[in-house]
Amino acid sequence: MITITQLEYIVAVDTFRHFGRAAEHCFITQPTLSMQIKKLEEDLEIIIFDRSKQPLIPTDVGKRIIEQARSVLTETEKINSIIKDHKNLISGELKIGIIPTLAPYLLPLFIGNYKRKYPNIMIKVEELTTENIVNDLNRDLLDVGILVTPLREERINEKPIFYEEMMLYAHDKHPLHDKQSVNVMDIATPEIWLLSDGHCFRHQVINLCSFKGASNEELPFHFEAGSLETLMNIIDKEGGITLIPELAAVEMAESRIKHVRHFSDVTPLREVSLVYSRHFAKNKLIELLWKEIVASMPNHLLDKDRGTIVEWK
Repeated sequence: MITITQLEYIVAVDTFRHFGRAAEHCFITQPTLSMQIKKLEEDLEIIIFDRSKQPLIPTDVGKRIIEQARSVLTETEKINSIIKDHKNLISGELKIGIIPTLAPYLLPLFIGNYKRKYPNIMIKVEELTTENIVNDLNRDLLDVGILVTPLREERINEKPIFYEEMMLYAHDKHPLHDKQSVNVMDIATPEIWLLSDGHCFRHQVINLCSFKGASNEELPFHFEAGSLETLMNIIDKEGGITLIPELAAVEMAESRIKHVRHFSDVTPLREVSLVYSRHFAKNKLIELLWKEIVASMPNHLLDKDRGTIVEWK
């Protein structure tokens, strides 16, 4: 008979693709984990993991079994959720991934209140790119991501939270700084600084103005940053322009606010959502997190119809 423990073991091995790390995660010795998985394979008369590959990978039938195992474990976790709801208990662990262009501006607005309201929830937050968040959600290394949508991933649910405007940040000597009316096509220039590849905001900027980044001749040097703050610091010293999301300007100093401009021909928006696996069991924790973030937002950021959503994929 297949046991819940055996299912937990094969899911752990699939998640970490390493018997040793999976054993540590399950708080057992590696020989015990290996023996239990081997016994399961013998009972089922199939091979779940191809041990000849490094890192090891599941076989074709193993993939199907592991996917079903994840579903079974999720349904089992829902039983615990039902009991907690019945007893009005709000507790558990919530592992959150958040993209770098949101983390420094959004987290301070809600994370403290969320923790104070629900002290029995153990919160773990990690700053990751969108690709890494999606991968970790699919491998159950994260419970929820906070990122820019739409993703249109088959196994991922999206729950939109707010819509922030994309705005221009320009050096005071740049022509766009003093222009009365700034259009989107004005930023299709080699004088624009971009985040490094892998950041969804970079791709939104490219999609917004169809800028291909073919030439950087008018920049003092070639640099693709990992943070918006770095880009703004460089622009302050070296010139040029970039785009920033609206939350980046909420607590911005007066000395920098004067460099921010809105577009006159369109209001480009990015949709920020909670994303989580379709088999996710901690629905109540997700709902409470969503409500806390919404409560921290100015009302106009909740209005989807105030502009046009710019996709990045």
